[in-house]
Amino acid sequence: MKRLANKIAFVTGGSKGMGAAIVTKLAREGATVIFTYVKGAAAAEALIAALQEEGLDVASRPADSADPVSLANTINEVAAAYGRIDVLVNNAGIYVAKAFEDYTLEDYEATMAINTRAVFVGTQAALRHMPEGGRVITIGSCMADRVVGSHGTLYSMSKSALTAFNKGLARDLGSRGITTNLVQPGPVDTDMNPADGPFSDFQRQHIALGHYGTAKDIAELVAFLAGPDSGYITGTALTIDGGTNS
Repeated sequence: MKRLANKIAFVTGGSKGMGAAIVTKLAREGATVIFTYVKGAAAAEALIAALQEEGLDVASRPADSADPVSLANTINEVAAAYGRIDVLVNNAGIYVAKAFEDYTLEDYEATMAINTRAVFVGTQAALRHMPEGGRVITIGSCMADRVVGSHGTLYSMSKSALTAFNKGLARDLGSRGITTNLVQPGPVDTDMNPADGPFSDFQRQHIALGHYGTAKDIAELVAFLAGPDSGYITGTALTIDGGTNS
């Protein structure tokens, strides 16, 4: 039997990049996966079509993680339709790269709304429908621990908040038998940070392994944390960065 058989998983921002890889991996492990998207309707439809051709159970919902009402309502709707949510993956995120003095208040509000507030809102909503043995997995960043270059102050600030959130949440959820963990990727080849992008050479020189990771690398770790073999891991940040922070 697949390790996530009969599980209901909800993934925010799942139409492309790491999100799509996570959706794919969880579905191939047997979960019914529902994911959100904002502007990626075509990508979401293509992903669903491809996975349904494999006989996998995948669906999507349009929901903006920056809108707390939309996000919470979507989670409640999904839970009502499927009966529960066993696995929550807080994946949606944005990166605004600017010199610190060039950031605007709008940049701050947008970044914190998606990278931080949405994790709080989405987790709180999902936990109302999560049974014992559930899993909360949040995608952070290795930049919460070390920032090797400029133009990442706002992003690293938003991601560092997730470390304390995850630790506190583990204490709140332990008695319910629910685990919560933080996955902290380093440079990963996605649309947000392509391996041939303008900052790639600078980042690559800080990676101990010398190359970018793939979205599949992140998805494999997420699937492990979502599965039965990770039941004694909680409140932990797992950095998967090719040695960037070593």
